[in-house]
This record gives sequence, C-alpha cells and structure tokens, in this order.
Amino acid sequence: MSFVFSPADTSSLPVAGSTDRFPVRRIFCVGRNYAAHAAEMGGDADREPPFFFMKPADVLVEDGAEIPYPPQTSNLHHEAELVVALGQGGRDIAEADALTHVWGYAVGNDLTRRDLQAEAKKMGRPWDMAKGFDLSAPIGPVHPASQVGHLAKGAILCRVNGALRQQGDLADMIWSVPEIVSFLSRSVVLRAGDLIMTGTPAGVGMLTPADTCEVEIEGLGILTTRIAG
Repeated sequence: MSFVFSPADTSSLPVAGSTDRFPVRRIFCVGRNYAAHAAEMGGDADREPPFFFMKPADVLVEDGAEIPYPPQTSNLHHEAELVVALGQGGRDIAEADALTHVWGYAVGNDLTRRDLQAEAKKMGRPWDMAKGFDLSAPIGPVHPASQVGHLAKGAILCRVNGALRQQGDLADMIWSVPEIVSFLSRSVVLRAGDLIMTGTPAGVGMLTPADTCEVEIEGLGILTTRIAG
C-alpha cells in the first residue's frame, strides 16, 4: 500500500526529565469546570454533566514558543488549564479505575478567539473556529504520574507580562479528573495518547501582540508563551 502523499508527522510533547516524547492522538477539552469561571462566562455553578469540545492534535505549541497573533479575532484570551495525558484507553471506565488510565499531567493554555466564540454562541453554532485554530494549544512537558502523583489540589495561576490574571486551585474543579475520564469514556472509546484539558479558573482575559503569558501549576512548573509583536 502507498499513500497519495506523505502522512503528517505524529504530534507529540516532551516528557519532563527525559528524551522521550509523548505521542498525542486527540485533545478533548472540558467546558466551564470551575464555578467562578462559569459565572464570569454567564453560566451557573450547578453540577450539570460536563460538556466537551475538541482541538486538533496538530495545534500543539511547546513551552517557550513565540506564536503569531491569530487571524480573524481582536479578542484573543488565555485560559490556564491542567492537562491529563492518558496512557491507556477504554470504554465505560469506572470512576474508581480512572486514574490507572492516566499516564501523566501537564500545564496547558486553552487559547480562545473569544469574539468568535461569542458570535457562535449567539448563533447557536459550534465553537470549532474559536477553539481549534492553528497554534491554539500551548502545552508544557508531560510529567509522569509515577513521579508527580495524581493531582487533585494545588495552585493554578496565569500571569501576563508578570501581572497576575488567574488564580485558583485544582481542588476547585467542579468535576474531578477521575469523574471527567469516566464520563468522557461513556461517549467515546478513549485511547492512549489522548489529552484532556480540564477547564480554567476565573480571570480569563485578553492577550495582545508582544504579551508574554505564563501558566503555572503547583508541581508541574511554568508554561511560557509569547505573542509575537
């Protein structure tokens, strides 16, 4: 068998403290998983079932990168997030077993074209172009759970040009990591290499050209992304 053109390279992330790479299959994202952020986006904090959207795997951006300001927006937002990296998949995973499927964790930034998202919401349309555009998923090195443990609490912060924008704790998530993995596995068969971005705390805000955005999660370090001037 031959392909009509060469297949795309496998998207991947560095593994902290190693020369190995973590191959990425899909990127799932949880919407409104912190009560305060749900409120600032016009929702409520009720514990409704989680909902998900996706980013393509090839929109990954590694730590320290400079990226261009994206087209078709004048309101680019940062969203600091814990990223879960799955080492094995499954269907209908029990919540009690969910953490055995987690290979590691990383720091992420769910870049969002907020004006496009607002227009899509108003029109009852999908969010794809607001969330899944090129270079929209800065994610740091994956830290093996065997080394950092399973994260259920710890500070999550975002700074822009050194000024604090977002500050929360992983313990504030409405849906925990085991609950998210279990719930998502009822809708799709999860696979090794899938990433789950677990939502952002309150304080999301605008990024402009020449800004430097830092997302920090206790125990996982800092993810730095610069917007080209």
